[in-house]
Amino acid sequence: MTAHAATEIMHEEKLSFWRKYVFSVDHKVIGKQYLFLSLFMALVGGALAYMLRWEIAWPETPVPGIGWIPEPTAFGGIIPPEFYNAIVTMHGTIMVFFVAMPLLLGALGNFLLPLMVGAGDMAFPRLNMMSFWTIFLAALVLLSSFFVPQGAAAAGWTGYAPLSGDATYSGVNWGQTLWILALALEFTSFLMGGINFLTTTITMRAPGMSMFRLPIMVWMQIIAAIVFMLSVGPLIAGAVMLLLDQAAGTGFFMPQRGGDPLLWQHLFWFFGHPEVYVVLLPGLGAILEIMPVFARKPIFGYRPIVYSTIAAAALSFIVWAHHMFISGMNFKLVMPFSITTILISVPFTIIVLAMIATLWKGALRFPTPMLFAVGTLAVFIIGGVTGIFLGSAPADIFLHDTSFVVAHFHYTLFSSVIFGGFAGLYFWYPKMFGRMLNETLGKIHFWFTLIFFNLVFTPMFLVGLGGQMRRIYNPMQYDFLKPQQPINEFITYAAIILFIGQIPFVINFFWSMFKGRVAENNPWQANTLEWSAPSPPPHGNFLTAPAVYRGPYVYSSPDTEDDWLPQHVATS
Repeated sequence: MTAHAATEIMHEEKLSFWRKYVFSVDHKVIGKQYLFLSLFMALVGGALAYMLRWEIAWPETPVPGIGWIPEPTAFGGIIPPEFYNAIVTMHGTIMVFFVAMPLLLGALGNFLLPLMVGAGDMAFPRLNMMSFWTIFLAALVLLSSFFVPQGAAAAGWTGYAPLSGDATYSGVNWGQTLWILALALEFTSFLMGGINFLTTTITMRAPGMSMFRLPIMVWMQIIAAIVFMLSVGPLIAGAVMLLLDQAAGTGFFMPQRGGDPLLWQHLFWFFGHPEVYVVLLPGLGAILEIMPVFARKPIFGYRPIVYSTIAAAALSFIVWAHHMFISGMNFKLVMPFSITTILISVPFTIIVLAMIATLWKGALRFPTPMLFAVGTLAVFIIGGVTGIFLGSAPADIFLHDTSFVVAHFHYTLFSSVIFGGFAGLYFWYPKMFGRMLNETLGKIHFWFTLIFFNLVFTPMFLVGLGGQMRRIYNPMQYDFLKPQQPINEFITYAAIILFIGQIPFVINFFWSMFKGRVAENNPWQANTLEWSAPSPPPHGNFLTAPAVYRGPYVYSSPDTEDDWLPQHVATS
């Protein structure tokens, strides 16, 4: 043990409980704080999804747990339309901004990035602590909006004007205002985090760790951070203008005051589509770390993967208007954006083919992380293929704002965020908590999730093709949708079982934290630097400062008798 490591451990032992576990500056503790926040918000977002699915399937039956609503509304449903719109809005907002980003960037990014580059901590530890407590405050602000007199925001998770900017009630619409404030705080949090990710990677790499010896996960995290930092500025400006429209009576987006609602859509989607890749890339990064380990093969096409990711990040800034093909924007812009939208599938196709080639003829093993990794690949391919239809303007005219879009969006985001997030958690859990998760519970969780996810969202393609609008309140109001109601009921049954299917994970996660088998430093026999640290790593991470001698994916090498060769191990 070096003198530096011994000093760090002594320093950690002297810290009070509050400084060690609550207001900590240790990136690993902060990563776990992000993890617990994202899991709690996933529970809230999942409960909201359950409520909205129930209302779609059985609009005249009280939802268990909210049976206090006395009688059907004028629209025929049990949940009032305004509250239903709030459920839809808050479900989307929570899952994108308060589950996906804290899980993949906040939790996995914070915990892994310094370990993977061989650093003792983040470049700015106090800024890192501030980033977590800022998003924690944002989550409190968002959840508090359920309890204001006007109710939570109900203009959709995209906050389209003029719905989101016109005060329906006398004075300020506090639900919508708190929604804007929560997003502003969340964006501020991840701006802090992005600065830390980039600075740490550029300035604190271990000796020998060149940029092209970085693990793919680090590349995905820093590219996601760059995309976020470059795209979020216009939306922050738009949020300020939207807040002024609502609170001060300005007219940036209000047509009755001379404003343009389409301006908000342009500002939102200039950020919103790159945001898809902000949460997508770290999930793919986790998969690309897991596959070589359990295929016992070097990753196929390391540099093409990096270059393709950079190309996809650049293209993500010129595809946003495919969300607006039927908005009334200038028709001359439709075809260029359709072309760039379809073009962005090329770099992701290269990444998918690299994943498949990595698996090809490998010595495959299928513990739970690998099952979720392969499941991610399968689900992501469906999401990518269905996105091509929506990127084509002639097809999108008919599919826009239908359940087809909901299915595609979930096949794309659920694959990277939920499947990829679970793969990462099962893989790095031993390093985070020093214990192994139970494999039997993990496999039960995987099969429940894979099967019932597909049973929920595959039928949505069908009802979308049948004309069912998304964000719809009580489809039984419409005669042409009534024949599809049995499918809606089937989807809801599957969604409830999908929700129940997460119970094995919750039991496994908390039981293993205290009773799971004690983990070795490198239980998966992987090569990247985090596995050279103790499990869990101490304050300062490494007992001896690591040096790097090779890339992260050297498997089945003739230079060693073992079938893996860690980055930090020198060979004669």
